[in-house]
Amino acid sequence: MTKQHIHILGVCGTFMGGVAIIAKQMGYHVTGSDTNVYPPMSTFLQQSGIEIIPHFDVSQLQPAPDIVIIGNAMKRGNPCVEYVLENQLPFTSGPQWLHDHLLRNRWVFAVSGTHGKTTTTGMLTWILEQNGLNPSFLIGGIAGNFGVSARFTDSPYFVIEADEYDTAFFDKRSKFVHYNPKTLIINNIGFDHADIFDDIQAIQRQFHHMIRTMPQSGLILSEADEQSVKQTLEMGCWCEQQCLGKDQEWYAERISHDCTHFAVYHKGEKAAEVQWNIVGQHNMHNALMAIAAAHHAGISVQNAAQALTTFVNAKRRLEVKGTVNGVTVYDDFAHHPTEIQATLTALRDKVGGGVRILAVLEPRSNTMKMGHHKNEIAPALVRADNVFLLQPDNIPWEVAEIAADCVQPVKWAANVEKLVDFVIAEAQPTDHILVMSNGSFGGIHQKLLDKLAK
Repeated sequence: MTKQHIHILGVCGTFMGGVAIIAKQMGYHVTGSDTNVYPPMSTFLQQSGIEIIPHFDVSQLQPAPDIVIIGNAMKRGNPCVEYVLENQLPFTSGPQWLHDHLLRNRWVFAVSGTHGKTTTTGMLTWILEQNGLNPSFLIGGIAGNFGVSARFTDSPYFVIEADEYDTAFFDKRSKFVHYNPKTLIINNIGFDHADIFDDIQAIQRQFHHMIRTMPQSGLILSEADEQSVKQTLEMGCWCEQQCLGKDQEWYAERISHDCTHFAVYHKGEKAAEVQWNIVGQHNMHNALMAIAAAHHAGISVQNAAQALTTFVNAKRRLEVKGTVNGVTVYDDFAHHPTEIQATLTALRDKVGGGVRILAVLEPRSNTMKMGHHKNEIAPALVRADNVFLLQPDNIPWEVAEIAADCVQPVKWAANVEKLVDFVIAEAQPTDHILVMSNGSFGGIHQKLLDKLAK
């Protein structure tokens, strides 16, 4: 019997690449195309035996595949999209394909929220793995313990990072509406993705669409004092809810200041301690969510806590890029004021109050470019001693507006090389340089390390 041929448009995105790897492991013949073909995703796809076509010439659809999966980065006007529609080729979205061919027959753990999804998904997956559940997973980053972003197994358990971004040009619902979770983590709900959502109420509506699909035997985990999540749940909920926080079902209390050692409380009783090398209150919170979700599947708090002692975070989460002449350079994916504040707080807790942190920020996300959060950036940077800002040429506002609101010394530049020079002129031994962006930032990390070495 000939394997069914799946062709994926936009295959090199983290999510679509994960779909491709899972489909290949399920036994399908998978090909794909993209114009952004670069590691690590291109390497993973090629190692999995998936052919990547580096353009959108319609010849790739001749002869026609059995089905075309269209990524959400694809728009009308793309030659392959137009060919699919004109020739009535069968097509679907990545989330819909996952639902129809995989998720609806499994216990789905969905990890959602504006912040913390990738890290929490990685933690939960590792807990299930270490306790013998052998889960399939799809994570929006390279999982540190697995070295890949996606995996298919014959286990009934599937862990997925539940992204609120839209599904496809023909389906503007959030991706996670397709996942039908049995266990749902909602870390938080804040305003983001201003390119597709008008306001936070529009985002809450999408979360509620997902909640509507959950069975009565399901479980929703949320933070007790997250008002936007509470408002969403008040729109209607048909399954059990458990909350995290003081005097709630679940609670975590730090033992060490940087949260590398903390206690887990369940129903008012101390149930376990976690000792690991991950820093920050936000990661202690993420860990508690993962422990509680695993408990829903029957894993004891003690066993879940034990698994986290060997957890390795995804890259770009306070990742040390190098230390030169006593100066340490970090890379972090933070691109929203809440994330910037959480990352800086975690680093401050790690290094202490007497050590300088130089924060280097690129306003790059679509929401940042549109200026929605610019008034919140300076307050989010308050734990840094010095601030360095890049002025991208594609945003309609001036980072000088942020600089004017900062309480510490600030410098900004319109190009990466000039910004590097500013940072190097300020850096001293024992300093910690924290670079924050959801892009490559022009390779600034290596440029800093190279100049520090001179």
